[in-house]
Amino acid sequence: MNASFADDSELFAAVRGRLFTAVVGDILDTMGLLKQFLPPRIKPLRDDMVTIGRAMPVLEADFFGVSVAGGHSELTAKPFGLVFEALDSLKPNEVYVCTGSSPSYALWGELMSSRALHLKAAGAVCDGYCRDSAGILKLDYPTFCYGSYAQDQGPRGKVVDYGIPIEIGGIRIRPGDIMFGDRDGVLVVPREAEQEAFARAFEKVTTENKVREAIDKGMSTVEAFETFGVM
Repeated sequence: MNASFADDSELFAAVRGRLFTAVVGDILDTMGLLKQFLPPRIKPLRDDMVTIGRAMPVLEADFFGVSVAGGHSELTAKPFGLVFEALDSLKPNEVYVCTGSSPSYALWGELMSSRALHLKAAGAVCDGYCRDSAGILKLDYPTFCYGSYAQDQGPRGKVVDYGIPIEIGGIRIRPGDIMFGDRDGVLVVPREAEQEAFARAFEKVTTENKVREAIDKGMSTVEAFETFGVM
């Protein structure tokens, strides 16, 4: 958590009000963290949705039946695996982040959004589809995914673990890393980099506002970059 803020809630409110993923991504680039954006197919269900919170990673897997006899894992016979336990574990300001399955069914829906809202979670990021999109939009729950697709997870997939590191598109996501998503993408800010990254991002956006004002008054982009050092 940034030393300039009392707690996560204060930091996240400031990020929502003043920052956007592009400026934070630029800062991470200068810090040598060049691969922090999730794949561009993961988009907000509605363009004005924003999520900012701590990652609660969830690992999915394809299964071929709701409850199948035999096998050596108790999850084989457990409908949906650990999805309900994972959902119920969400804490305020956490983002449910899931991956691991094929994109052949939905990983998130309206009832999950209702439960997450009650728990004061900050959003959902799915390496796959959501469903019940009209209900999610009505709830205004920040949901980032490939889009909407109604096919159910029940007979096709299960959550096999949660609260563990995962990867999406080769990007590592650990419990407690910060997830920041807006209409331009979803960004992972590693916990050890967050203080420097956000402090510098707030500085950069202030300078960019000065650049915008100068350009609006007629300054050339060459002169603006030479003067302010950002563009």
